[in-house]
Amino acid sequence: MKLEIINPAERKDWNALLFDNPDYSFFHTSNWAKVLMKSYNYKPLYFSLVQNGKLRALIPVMQVDSLLTGRRGVSLPFTDYCEPIFPPEIAFDEVLKTITEYGRQLRWDYFEFRCVKNLVPNAIPSLHYYRHTLYLEGDEKNLFNKFRGSTRRNIIKAEKEGVEVAINQTMKSVQEYYRLHCMTRKQQGVPPQPFVFFKNIYDQIISKHLGFVVLASYADKNIAGAVFIHIKEKAIYKYGASDKSAQHLRANNLVMWEAIRWYCRNGFRSFCFGRTEPGNQGLIQFKEGWLTETRVINYYRYDLSSNKYISGNEFYGKYHDVFKIIPISLLKLTGEVMYKHIG
Repeated sequence: MKLEIINPAERKDWNALLFDNPDYSFFHTSNWAKVLMKSYNYKPLYFSLVQNGKLRALIPVMQVDSLLTGRRGVSLPFTDYCEPIFPPEIAFDEVLKTITEYGRQLRWDYFEFRCVKNLVPNAIPSLHYYRHTLYLEGDEKNLFNKFRGSTRRNIIKAEKEGVEVAINQTMKSVQEYYRLHCMTRKQQGVPPQPFVFFKNIYDQIISKHLGFVVLASYADKNIAGAVFIHIKEKAIYKYGASDKSAQHLRANNLVMWEAIRWYCRNGFRSFCFGRTEPGNQGLIQFKEGWLTETRVINYYRYDLSSNKYISGNEFYGKYHDVFKIIPISLLKLTGEVMYKHIG
């Protein structure tokens, strides 16, 4: 099988090619590719099979070059999941062989891919997460009634407390979300992504009406927010943040409900809550309260020198306690320096 390497940023018809395959997601689009390229200077290598104007196979890859962490191919960096697209008559091992042979020529240390499907049954994942998906069937009233009782009560509580929510597509709303994002990341002990990453999300996604920011306010102060992205019939909750001091107002529930209502009213079929770490039981319970289907996302890391799958780890996990105590200004600087190396 002859795969060609395509840069989706250079093909105006790229997104249209995707939509013929039901496995498409926002993370396969040229918009997301441009965000990663412009934010971190990654090189796109989208291994594709296009026949008779149809996209039959695709594994999107970004090459990460780092003096600190080496050179590798990742499908895709800072992406919750990125399901390989290929027809059943093509063996995944054949596709993987093509990619790893190319990676050896470029001196990759390893190739990493992230998927829900069990494409390599004998391989042990390097990492795994959970994905929660809500299917938007019926009207919003019937959908609301199917949520867990505590989820419904928290939405009603936020409304009764006077929390107000608004959907925004402005740069100012992105900046306000980023303020909350930095606060939340500090609480979690994780550096925030550099602001240029969110600026590129605005430029390549939100300004093109493929996403929005929902902000929740109380007493004229923004206390929670989230970034949502969407394409065709599929929507994704990508980032969320809130002021911990206002947690009792349950603004996060109202933010999520406002987005779900909008997607339900505008004909979307699915709403993905993104990935969740297995140890984050609080977040898992929150997402399960929305009538979601749970699937496991496996991250596989194939080492090119040993020709076998290897384990991995979150780069910043062991520094959580340090990141929680340093000032936000220094934490932001850490993110600006660090993220391009850990994709």
